[in-house]
Amino acid sequence: MKAAVAPTRADIQLNNILFATDFSPASVAALPFAAQLAREFGANLYAIHAKAPEGYALPATEIWPAASAQLEKEAADLSRTLADNYPDITSEVVIMEGGVTGVVDHVADTKKADLIVLGTHGRRGIGKFILGSVAEEILRHAPCPVLTVGPRVSPGQLRAKNFRKILFATDFGEAAATTFAFAVGLAQEQQAHLTLLHVIENPKTGDLVQPHEIEQFALDHLASFVTDDPGLVSEPRTIIAHGNPGEKILEVAEREQADLIVLGIKNSKGYLRATHLPTAVAHQVISQAACPVLTVRA
Repeated sequence: MKAAVAPTRADIQLNNILFATDFSPASVAALPFAAQLAREFGANLYAIHAKAPEGYALPATEIWPAASAQLEKEAADLSRTLADNYPDITSEVVIMEGGVTGVVDHVADTKKADLIVLGTHGRRGIGKFILGSVAEEILRHAPCPVLTVGPRVSPGQLRAKNFRKILFATDFGEAAATTFAFAVGLAQEQQAHLTLLHVIENPKTGDLVQPHEIEQFALDHLASFVTDDPGLVSEPRTIIAHGNPGEKILEVAEREQADLIVLGIKNSKGYLRATHLPTAVAHQVISQAACPVLTVRA
């Protein structure tokens, strides 16, 4: 079945951007990306922080006033940073009591968010990649696309246009058409070169169909995403790779010097899963990518 046609630039509008922060260096590193996108799209920027209810997990009552004062200072500093560094952007710092998921969902709903931006430390656990509880919760439940700035992203890559080379990686799953729409929309806005990637897993014992037999099908499927005139600065490239999806996405992104990786994700039994494979591909890519990663839920 032919994939949905590419949208026009008008189909991708970012009117309200949420910047989720816990005031850590990792989260603060994502602010310039959020602000730059807000400036380019003329969007409102809301910096949101989930505040633990008073006294929660603090056995000594005298500790709470100090923690509250520190939070007020951090919020004031962030407000000043937004006003001083981004005076042309309509911005607001929102502090709400509650869990991360509840606060983000509530603000995203009331502000009609089109994008959530967050930073994550990203570290490697035993046998899997761990994003951190805040990033994990937001990615799992976000009602809109999420731009994640991982620990290997250098602030120095921020330019007049954020993303000049965009890598769209897909397994042709349920999130593919929606994810491609965002990839094309951003490529149009950023005047970026777009590359389409599909990774074919190495064959397992007993597989009847070999990778080389489905390569042409995959190439045709990638080509079907692109209309005759998608409004891009250049014709999108298509790449087929063989091997572990997470590793190959990272490898191609590095080789192509991608400024942004776009992935589709879905929820399965409450756990974040990449539509590329039923393994934590999204975790791996976000944790190790040298560029931001945009995830779009099915």
